[in-house]
Amino acid sequence: MDQPADRAIAHGFTLLSDLDVHLFREGTHQRLYRHLGSHVTSVNGQRGTHFAVWAPNARTVAVIGDFNTWSEANHVLAPRWDGCGVWEGFVPGVGPGDLYKYRVEASDGQVFDKADPYARSSEAPPATASRVWQSGYSWRDQTWLREREGRNALDANWSIYEVHLGSWRRVPEENNRSLTYRELAEWLPAHVRELGFTHVELLPLAEHPFYGSWGYQCTGYFSPTARYGTPDDLRHLIDELHAHGIGVILDWVPSHFPGDGHGLAYFDGTHLYEHEDPRQGFHPEWNSYIFNYGRNEVRGFLISSALYWIDEFHVDALRVDAVASMLYLDYGRRDGEWVPNRHGGRENLEAIEFLRDLNEAIYRDHPGVHTTAEESTAWPMVSRPASAGGLGFGMKWNMGWMHDTLGYFARDPVHRRHHHGEITFSIWYAFSENFVLPLSHDEVVYGKGSLIGKMPGDEWQRFANLRLLFGYMWTHPGKKLLFMGGEFAQLREWNHDASLDWHLLDAPFHRGISDWIRDLNHALAREPSLTELDFESAGFQWIDHADAERSVLSYVRRDVTGRPVVVLLNLTPMPRANYRVGVPWPGAWREILNSDATRYGGSGIGNLGRVETAPVPAHGQFDSLIVTLPPLAVVVLVPVSDAGAH
Repeated sequence: MDQPADRAIAHGFTLLSDLDVHLFREGTHQRLYRHLGSHVTSVNGQRGTHFAVWAPNARTVAVIGDFNTWSEANHVLAPRWDGCGVWEGFVPGVGPGDLYKYRVEASDGQVFDKADPYARSSEAPPATASRVWQSGYSWRDQTWLREREGRNALDANWSIYEVHLGSWRRVPEENNRSLTYRELAEWLPAHVRELGFTHVELLPLAEHPFYGSWGYQCTGYFSPTARYGTPDDLRHLIDELHAHGIGVILDWVPSHFPGDGHGLAYFDGTHLYEHEDPRQGFHPEWNSYIFNYGRNEVRGFLISSALYWIDEFHVDALRVDAVASMLYLDYGRRDGEWVPNRHGGRENLEAIEFLRDLNEAIYRDHPGVHTTAEESTAWPMVSRPASAGGLGFGMKWNMGWMHDTLGYFARDPVHRRHHHGEITFSIWYAFSENFVLPLSHDEVVYGKGSLIGKMPGDEWQRFANLRLLFGYMWTHPGKKLLFMGGEFAQLREWNHDASLDWHLLDAPFHRGISDWIRDLNHALAREPSLTELDFESAGFQWIDHADAERSVLSYVRRDVTGRPVVVLLNLTPMPRANYRVGVPWPGAWREILNSDATRYGGSGIGNLGRVETAPVPAHGQFDSLIVTLPPLAVVVLVPVSDAGAH
C-alpha cells in the first residue's frame, strides 16, 4: 500500500513523527488518538482514510470492511520502518460511515478480526465492526468552558444526578426502545435543572458489547456507544446540558476489559494489552482482563482515552471505576493466586504510577476538570496531589459513609439508639479525603431493592425516613450523588431493561420526595455554609453527637466567613417538643428546611418558620433555642441577622 509523505493534516490528524514514536515507546504520549485509528484525510488530492494500529507481534495486518467485501487481499497495511509495532496505510475512497476491522495474522498463523482500539465510532451492538468517523459538530458551550473552573471548584456546590441513559426513559409505543442522545437532550437537561442538580454523571458510554454490563465491560475506549446515536449526537447532548448550566461527569473504566473476540484481549496473538500471567492479567470475579500498567504503550493508550473524552466531548470530570482493584495485586484473590510486587508487597506499583500520571495529565491540561475515584478501601491520600505522595484524584467516593448510613436507616427506629455510632462515625474521617457521598446504582441492584424499599415502618414512616436520609446526606460534609429514580422514590429495584416509573410522580408521597430533593438542592445553591468547606474541618462542628437515647443529632455547618447553619435530626417517629439546643449565634433563627412539611408528605410539625434564642447556656454555647423536632425529620435553621457569633 502506498505510504505517501505529503499527507495533509485533517481534523487534528498527523502521521506519527519520530518524536511521537519516542513518546509512544516511553509511555508519555497522551494524545495517541490523533495518530492511531482511522482518520479521513487526502493524499495527492485523493480523499480516503488513513489507518494505523499497534500490533507489534503480528505477521500481517490488513484492513477489511464493507468497502472491500471484508477481504484482506487489497488493503494490507505496512509495518513502520522504525520497529515501533505500528502498521499503517491509506485506503482511497473510504470515508465517514464505512465499516471496518483489522484482520490480524499472528506469528503462529492464527487469524483474528479485531475492532480498532482507537476507533472513534462503532457499529451498533450486537454487531462489532468499527466505523470511520469524522466529526462535523460545532460546539456552542464556549461560555460554559470559560466558567467551568469556577463552577467545578472543590469549594463549589456539587449535587450529582447519576444516570444510565438506556433506562432513564423509554418509548413504550416503539417496542420499549431507549431514547437517543438527541431525544435525551430534549428531556434530561430540563429535568436535572428543574430539580437543581449541578452535575450529571453518566454511566460508561464507551462502546460495550453486553448491554447488561451497563458499560463497565467496554471495548471501544474512544468510541461512544452507538446504541443511542452517533458521536456527534452525544456531543449535542453534552452541549445541551452545558447550555442548562449542568456539568457532565463520565464514568470511565481503566481497570479491566472483556474477552470478546473482537476486542483488546490477545490482540495480535499475544497478551498485548493484558498481562500474560493470569494471576496478574485476569479478574476471576469479573471474568475480564486486567491492563498491563507496566507496559508503556498501554499507559499511553489509557491516558489518551481519558483525555480524548475531555478534549473531544467536553466532559467536565471523570469518575474512575474500581480503583481498588487496580491498587491491590491480591484484589479478589486467595493466597497463591497473585504475584507480589518487587518488594514482596500486595500494592500494584505500576498501577499507582499510572494513576498518578493520569491525574497529573488531566489537571495539567484541563485545570477546570476533576477526577473522582471509586476506591472502596482505606488507601491513604487518594484525593491528594501526586507531588505530595497522593494518587492525585480530586475527589473520592465515601463508601464507608454509604455502608454505615444505609445500614443505620434500615434499622427500626426503636433500635437506633443502640447503634448511634453508625450515624456519627463518618465525621471522624470526613476530612481525610475530598469525599463524594454516593447513593449510586450499586445500591439498587442485585436484590438490594430500591432506596425507599430499604426504609423501615409503614408507608408514611418509610417516606419520612427517606426524606430524613436525604436531609442528612445533603447537610453532611461532602459532595452529593444520587442515582436516577431516587429523586422520586422509585419503588422497585432498578432494571436496566425498563424505564423509570415516571407515573409515580402523580402520587403525593412520591411528588413530595421530588419536591424535597429540589428544595435541598436549592438550599445548597443559596447557602455556601452547606458547600464551601465540604472538605475542611472548619466547615463542621458538632452541637451534640451523644444524644443516643433520643436518637437526635445536631451540628453546625459554616462557610469561610464563619456564618453558621444549624442542622437538627430526629431519627425516631416521636416528636420532640421543647428540645433545647445550644447555638453559636444570638437572636432570631429562620427555619429554611423542614422535611416534615405537609408539601413533602409530612405531618406539618415545625417551628412556625422562626425561633428566638434565650441567654441560657447549652452545649458549650452562651445562647440556646427551644425547638420542636418533628418525627423522622430534619430541620435546618439559619440566623436571621448577621449579629456576632460565638
